[in-house]
Amino acid sequence: MSDSVRRPRVGHIQFLNCLPIYWGLMRSGALLDVDLHKDTPDRLSAALVAGDLDIGPITLVEYLRHADELLLLPDLAVGSDGPVLSVNLVSTRPPEELDGRPVALGSTSRTGVLLAQLLLAERYGVEPEYFRCPPDLTAMLLEADAGVLIGDPALRAMYEAPEQGLQVIDLAEAWKEWTGLPMVFAVWAVRKDFAAAHPGRVKDVHEAFQRSKELCLGELDEVAEAAARWEPFDAATLANYFRVLDFSLGERQVAGVREFARRAALRGEVPALSADGPAFADV
Repeated sequence: MSDSVRRPRVGHIQFLNCLPIYWGLMRSGALLDVDLHKDTPDRLSAALVAGDLDIGPITLVEYLRHADELLLLPDLAVGSDGPVLSVNLVSTRPPEELDGRPVALGSTSRTGVLLAQLLLAERYGVEPEYFRCPPDLTAMLLEADAGVLIGDPALRAMYEAPEQGLQVIDLAEAWKEWTGLPMVFAVWAVRKDFAAAHPGRVKDVHEAFQRSKELCLGELDEVAEAAARWEPFDAATLANYFRVLDFSLGERQVAGVREFARRAALRGEVPALSADGPAFADV
């Protein structure tokens, strides 16, 4: 690696949706070149903002709240251009009937939760009474008419809830139908101060992630088979899930980010993006 300093402190999300990226890092040997910190999205986001990480994934909402301190890594994100399977509203009634009704937010994912609130308010015209609780669907629906689930519980609900007569709305699919744009849930960013001091290191880490992405996309069935050994899903389910995920951040994805930012800013959830849009690292 260039810029001979300590290894960059790089974050990695310990969720299924980032497993393909991690798989590629292992296969390419790039893990030897970074000081990898594995944690949940909210903790990694906080660490990057606090300066405890140099480079890493950050939820879209937290990136938008701190965009003036960060630069995006090009063509690297977690999202979907249609269904995502793992960000769902599970409801006992149609979403149009949830106005004033209790809706449980079973996740700390700020982006998934805000997406649900945007869609319910603006697409379905309702303002439910929200409360937070653990992501246990049975417990959630004892107290609520619907629940927002993210990650593994949402993936399980996608297959099991319809058998129980429940309605499942894939929130990324609903976003695509509403706006015509992909949904981005997390991006990879570098702190501006680190990028200014160590541009070569940023370039190296970005190239490692890009190689990792290409490796994993060519081996998704193998990744799924390996993951099925310790995840509560079979290999076919995981392979299908990995294939709907979109790890790119091209023009359409950036347009999706800008649209989400615009709507979130109108609700006072994030600052408005500058007219130039997201700023990217020079790699």
